[in-house]
Amino acid sequence: MEINDDAKEIVQELGAAINSAVERSPEVAEAIERLREAGYELELTLRLEIGLREQEDARAAEVSSGLELTDEDRRTLRSMKIRFDDAD
Repeated sequence: MEINDDAKEIVQELGAAINSAVERSPEVAEAIERLREAGYELELTLRLEIGLREQEDARAAEVSSGLELTDEDRRTLRSMKIRFDDAD
């Protein structure tokens, strides 16, 4: 899939934001410090993959066939007080 330049820029911004969040994370800093105290020097490489797909029209995304519920599904929904149309 080809993405436009705006989307590419936004993806790069997202990657930078995630990197920045990891760098500022107190949990990450604490874990790194504990490793150093244990006698290890850390080399951290994170791989980030961002997958994009174009949004579908909401009508096209609807499932054309009806939802089939088992008896167990119905019991579970009722126990959760979830109402559903039971066409059976």
